[in-house]
Amino acid sequence: MARPDKVAAVEEITEKLRNSNAAVVTAYTGLSVAQLKELRRSLGDNAQYRVVKNTLTKIAANEAGITLDEHLKGSTAVAFVTGDPVQAAKGLRDFAKENPSLVIKGGVLEGKALSADEIKKLADLESREVLLAKLAGGMKASMAKAAATFQAPLTKMVRTAEALRSKVEQGGAGEPAPAEAAE
Repeated sequence: MARPDKVAAVEEITEKLRNSNAAVVTAYTGLSVAQLKELRRSLGDNAQYRVVKNTLTKIAANEAGITLDEHLKGSTAVAFVTGDPVQAAKGLRDFAKENPSLVIKGGVLEGKALSADEIKKLADLESREVLLAKLAGGMKASMAKAAATFQAPLTKMVRTAEALRSKVEQGGAGEPAPAEAAE
């Protein structure tokens, strides 16, 4: 019969996996308590870093419909990401550069399994806010270009009418010159 504390731990991990946008599995052997505390701070408010038991995490992942079995070997900690996964991946990557004891094993992003290399590629992306700002800027530029394109024929017609009016006022009420007619 399962012990109540282990059942509670599995339920908690299952709930965290279901409520997270992403989960990154790491090996933390060789990191001090102070370094783990620093890592938790560097991840910010959108990620929670927890040391987990492999067996309990396998059970929880299966209950959540996620496969993490290949990453759950050795000492394991999981970063449960509820916000921007790119920011959390960058925090883990940068911390791992400074502290080689932290090894990114793999993870899951919105139900899709990710390898360690894919998580590093995710970390190379710009944040969601920057990507949205670039998209908005591109859309604004496209709309401005379209507005200028639609306005061009009207502007040309106004210039032609103004040139004809000027010519009439100056006394040249005849036919417009061939160069002006081509405009």
